[in-house]
Amino acid sequence: MENTIYSLLPPLLAILMVILTRRVLLSLGVGIVASAFLLADFSIPKTFSFIWDALKGIFVADGGLNTWNVYIIFFLLILGVITAFVNISGGSRAFGEWAMKRVKTRQGAQLLAAVLGIIIFIDDYFNALAVGQVARPITDRHRISRAKLAYIIDSTSAPICVVSPISSWGAYIIGIIGSILTAHSITEYTAFSAFIQMIPMNLYVWAAVLLVIMVAYKGLDFGKMKEHEVRALETGDLYDPGKEIPGELKNDLPVSSKGSVGDLVWPIVALVIGTVSMMLWTGYQAVGSFDLLPIFENTDVTRSLLYGGLFGLLIALIFFLRQVSLKGIEGSAIGTAAVEGIKSMLPAVYILIFAWTIVTLIDQLQTGTYLAGLVEQSNLPMQALPVILFLVAGIMAFSTGTSWGSFGILLPIAGEIAAATDVSILLPAMAAVLAGSVLGDHCSPISDTTILSSTGAGSNHIDHVITQLPYAVIGAVVAAIGYLVLGFTGSTILGLAVVIILILAFAFLFGEKAKPASAE
Repeated sequence: MENTIYSLLPPLLAILMVILTRRVLLSLGVGIVASAFLLADFSIPKTFSFIWDALKGIFVADGGLNTWNVYIIFFLLILGVITAFVNISGGSRAFGEWAMKRVKTRQGAQLLAAVLGIIIFIDDYFNALAVGQVARPITDRHRISRAKLAYIIDSTSAPICVVSPISSWGAYIIGIIGSILTAHSITEYTAFSAFIQMIPMNLYVWAAVLLVIMVAYKGLDFGKMKEHEVRALETGDLYDPGKEIPGELKNDLPVSSKGSVGDLVWPIVALVIGTVSMMLWTGYQAVGSFDLLPIFENTDVTRSLLYGGLFGLLIALIFFLRQVSLKGIEGSAIGTAAVEGIKSMLPAVYILIFAWTIVTLIDQLQTGTYLAGLVEQSNLPMQALPVILFLVAGIMAFSTGTSWGSFGILLPIAGEIAAATDVSILLPAMAAVLAGSVLGDHCSPISDTTILSSTGAGSNHIDHVITQLPYAVIGAVVAAIGYLVLGFTGSTILGLAVVIILILAFAFLFGEKAKPASAE
């Protein structure tokens, strides 16, 4: 069943069930069983063996600890405890009151969240969780639904990381580009200069970022997003209380009346400084010199997140103990904070474990390889290559839940096709792969970055997927038109101009119709 059309069935089954049942763990579980069943050639004992091996691989790899996955889980749990400490210390309350005096409109709160997402471009995991911690007290005060916040976070994390050379994404992509240029003896440009030239060609990124800014500025709420926004405005319910919310503290915790803005800001600052410093240090250890791009190419992202999280937790604990000394809270609340903080992140951890399991099995089914083979075997007109690669990369990332996996498979194929036919189409073709992979990642309920965006915002995961999907589709349609223009004219400027004009036209034509009636 590997590398055949049947390999598409498990991811499509899981995604369809997610949409129909809105029960993410059940749907992922069905996808896991279906994947293992196909891999085992319908043998029940072998099916359980494949599932066990995939599950075990999340925690153990190559005879040792799978630090990538384990460190992410620990980071999530640490972040939950930091959140509980900050809330009990009164930091979230004080920051919300401070922000309400300065950010006076819903529009301003949404734009602030978008700007924060653009500024924190080092890593998409870190972006999704850190922006949520800072922006949530502000957006909550302005009755902005958690689904809207999750959309803003998701649309400014991976899209910004994929065009930033100084990021974990940029370093990974530049490494792949370098191998492609070497394999085909292309010397007109270096891997770094190729990446820089591809930035304006990454049309879905610019469509998504411009659209999220216009959504914040014009109030472009439609479909399920409008339902969430209207409910938040009219009832104050920022999410459906009957649904599971990862990252949300379940029980009412004591809150210090003596807390200050610093009780929230300094732990977050420590988290940022600690994480970025560790990324630079682990990269330097691997490279042995202070060359920024190789440092980010070789940095240990998850170890940096773990140590940065521990540093942030230490600072949060110090401020928590300060509130105890000020008699703002009881010292016994420290145990409550730890337990409730960990419990708040368990739903996200469960979803991640299930998502990682199905992604492992889908990889063994070679779903991505099958889709990539279809591209290689078809006789494509060169002018249509960028838009076709964009769509195929989108389908691949949507089905497999990983944009990085799509990069690794499709970028070399784009290089082969361009080198064998028309090398001038190489950069647009590779840019289209990057753009399509981010699109598929945005739409996929089994994507880890989508899961972490839900967690950072405190939104129900399926609500985030369903509400974001129409915006992602609009960005995809606009980007596809842009790639047709780029392919047939050879002009990056024209392709980008078409994207900008179409997004702005959509925003101004539909802005007033989409705005919730009580938005003002």
